[in-house]
Amino acid sequence: MTALLKRRLTAVLLIIGAIAAILLPFIAGTLVTLVIGGIAFSVGVGQLLQLGQENIQGKLFRILSALLYIGGAVFILVDPIEGEISLTLFAGVVMIVEGLMELATGASGAQPASGLVVVDGLITALFGLLLVIEWPSDSIWAIGTLFGAALSLSAIKLLNQPAVAES
Repeated sequence: MTALLKRRLTAVLLIIGAIAAILLPFIAGTLVTLVIGGIAFSVGVGQLLQLGQENIQGKLFRILSALLYIGGAVFILVDPIEGEISLTLFAGVVMIVEGLMELATGASGAQPASGLVVVDGLITALFGLLLVIEWPSDSIWAIGTLFGAALSLSAIKLLNQPAVAES
C-alpha cells in the first residue's frame, strides 16, 4: 500500500469518525470524557509507582499529585455526565487562554502568516468564550462536537499534505 493511499484511507476514517461525533455529540463527548478519566487514573497510579528515593517533601508532592489524578478520575468515571459538564467549562477556559496567546503571538508579527495566527486566535478565543457563556447548557453537545471538528481538521490537513516520494 502506497503512502498516499494510506494517507487517504486514514483521512476517510477520520472523516467518518468526525461525522459520527458531530451527529452523535453526546455519545462522543461521553466517550471522550471516559477516556480522559481512564488516562487520569493511569497517571495517578503511575505517580504512586514512581515513589522512590526522593526526600519526604518530594514523596509528599508525588502522593498529592497521584491523589489529585485518581480523585479526578474517580469523579469522572463514577459520573461521566458531571465529568463532561466540568470538562466543557475547562475546555472553554483553555480555549480562551489559547486564543489570547495566539493573538499575542500574531500581533507580535514575528511569525510567518501572522495574520492567520491572529484569525486563529480570535476564533479560538471566541469559541472558548461561547462555551463559558453558555455553560452548562452547552455541555451536552460541546465536547463531542469539538472532537468531531478536530477530527475533520486533521483529515483536511492530512489530505493537503504534499506527496512524499517513497524510497
